[in-house]
Amino acid sequence: MSIKVTHDEGVATVLLDRADKLNALSGEMYQELADAFTALNNDDSVRVVLLTGAGRAFCAGGDVGSMGNFDVVSGRKRSKGHHRMILALHHLEKPVIAAVRGPAAGIGASLALASDLIVASENAYLLMAFKNVGIPPDGGAIFFLTQHLGLARAKEIVYSARKLPAAEAKDMGLISKVVPDNQLEAASLALAREIAGSATYALTLAKRMFQYMYVPTLEQLLEMEVLAICGARMTHDHVEGVTAFKEKRKPQFKGK
Repeated sequence: MSIKVTHDEGVATVLLDRADKLNALSGEMYQELADAFTALNNDDSVRVVLLTGAGRAFCAGGDVGSMGNFDVVSGRKRSKGHHRMILALHHLEKPVIAAVRGPAAGIGASLALASDLIVASENAYLLMAFKNVGIPPDGGAIFFLTQHLGLARAKEIVYSARKLPAAEAKDMGLISKVVPDNQLEAASLALAREIAGSATYALTLAKRMFQYMYVPTLEQLLEMEVLAICGARMTHDHVEGVTAFKEKRKPQFKGK
C-alpha cells in the first residue's frame, strides 16, 4: 500500500507514502484514501486527522504516466473513483489538517483544499496544472477555490496554471500558517493535538454548518466535473498533453 495511517493521542496521520513519485496518486491510492477516510470517520478514538506526504512533496497530482485514452463510460467510472476519495475527505466529520511541503499540484491541491486547515512549509506551493494535460480541474478544485477566493481570483489561478507560493496563498486565505521547512511536522502535529484536546464534537457541528454555507453542493459540482473530464479526455489536446509530459517536451495544443 502507498498509504500509511498511524494513531497518536486522538490524532490520526494519513501519509501519502510514494516519495519516489512525489506522492502522485496511482489508481489504487484513490481507493486506499477513500477507505482510510471512511474508516477514520467511523473511529471514535480519532478526533483530528492530519494529512501529509512523505519526502519532499505533499502530492504532485495524479500519476500522469498511468493516464491513457478513455471513452465516456470508462472515464466516468474513473472519475467516480476519484470523487469517492474527495467526498470521503469532505464529509469526514473530524477536523482535517493538511501539512504541505513542496508541490500540492493538480488533484494534490484539491486534497489540500478539501481539508479544513493547511499548514505549509516555506517551500510549498499550490498548482492548478490541469490545462497542461488538456483537462479541466478535478477533485472539486473549482468548488474549493471559489469558496475561498471568489470567482475572479479562482479563474485567474485555474486559467494561468501558475505556481501559487505558500506565502501568497496564505495572504489569499487559502493557507492557515506558513512555517520553516524543518518545522512543518512539529507545527502541524502541535496544531492537531491542540484541536484534538478541545471540544471536537462542537467543531464537528461547526464544520457541518460551514458546509451548508455554499451552493451548489460539492456533489453537484462533481457531477458536472465528470461530464467535463470525460469529454476532455477524448480531445486532441489531452492526448497531446499526456504524450508531451511522458516525452518531456512542450505540448503543441490546438484548442480541440
